[in-house]
Amino acid sequence: MSTTLISADNTWALMAITCGWVAVSIWLEQTYAWASKLSGAIIALIGALVLTNLNIIPTHAPWFDDIIWGYIVPLAIPLLLMQCNIKKIWKESGRLLILFLIGSCGTAIGAVLAFQLLQDKVPYPGGVAGMMTGSYIGGGVNFATLSASFEIPGEVVAATTVADNLLMALYFFVLILIPSLGFFRKHFKHPHLDEVERAGVSDAAKTQAAAYWERKPVSLLDIAIDIAISAIIVWISNILSGVLDAIIPTSNPVLEIINGLLGNNYLIMTTIAMAVATLGSKKVENLAGTQEIGTFLIYLFLFVIGVPASIKEILVNAPWLLAFCAIMVAVNMFFCFLFGKIFKFNLEDTILASNANIGGPTTAAAMAISKGWIKLVGPIMLVGTLGYVIGTWFGTIVGNLLGA
Repeated sequence: MSTTLISADNTWALMAITCGWVAVSIWLEQTYAWASKLSGAIIALIGALVLTNLNIIPTHAPWFDDIIWGYIVPLAIPLLLMQCNIKKIWKESGRLLILFLIGSCGTAIGAVLAFQLLQDKVPYPGGVAGMMTGSYIGGGVNFATLSASFEIPGEVVAATTVADNLLMALYFFVLILIPSLGFFRKHFKHPHLDEVERAGVSDAAKTQAAAYWERKPVSLLDIAIDIAISAIIVWISNILSGVLDAIIPTSNPVLEIINGLLGNNYLIMTTIAMAVATLGSKKVENLAGTQEIGTFLIYLFLFVIGVPASIKEILVNAPWLLAFCAIMVAVNMFFCFLFGKIFKFNLEDTILASNANIGGPTTAAAMAISKGWIKLVGPIMLVGTLGYVIGTWFGTIVGNLLGA
């Protein structure tokens, strides 16, 4: 019997709530200055947190786990990359990669620090450190791989997952707030923020979000072509990545890296979408609606980020695991912002590099979209996807070092 007001199998109700709250979030962001500063992304996430912790909606459901993660997010990515001409963003990717790798080192160092401070409080601390290192450089694939590799008991893996989900919601909240804080604006350059804000200067009655997303003419043919291209790219990517994963052996470290790269459907999807945007730039750039449709789909994903974060479960079952993960995240952020300042990276680059480490390429791209930093969507997707390849390596080294 379901313990929530809306059961997990009531897909239409969950779909109505998700789409309804996302619509409210976007309306608030475009109507009120306070909501524009907070951003629709945070409003969507907060709504999910509240609904989950009031036991109105479940933490897991086919609508969240299968449909949004399995179909909505992949469909959104090519839509949002159709404006990403690789010729224009290559230099940006190179800089982001440097900061991403620095953040990866920060994650590993944070794992060692968390182990030293909390090894007596956390079960299987070496294994958890290695598992979360992989997760906070790559993502869920690395988390699953390392949990099996270190033979961490299921109950510890489950408790760590709950702690990670709550921390991700809080972390994402903090990252989205940072661009509005005077301290960071003073100490970092922020050209993408400036560009978005200039778009809002023309009409003082509008919020920045409303000015950026002002009404544009979109035809039925535009919508049909947008979604058709995106679906075709996802379909081809899934087939191609599956074939490459099957035929490329993993018999030595070099081949394993190649397999991890070419067998990753998100990397293939990103590459194909950007190839389409680059080679067909004249035609693709004339398509209307790609950003609008893709951004709406990503907002559904932002809602889902807040869904699994059950505060009650954390307080009862995994408070020390939450602290363990929080130390790792804090050290990653410290490394990203410290070296971002030293090497004179933009504030937007610094935020997204940390996000790509901790949350993965999908959440980093979602944040770039929600803030209007569209030029950084393609680069951060490419850089963040590399984390899936190197995450298991980092996690294995850390876990073995700490006696997992």
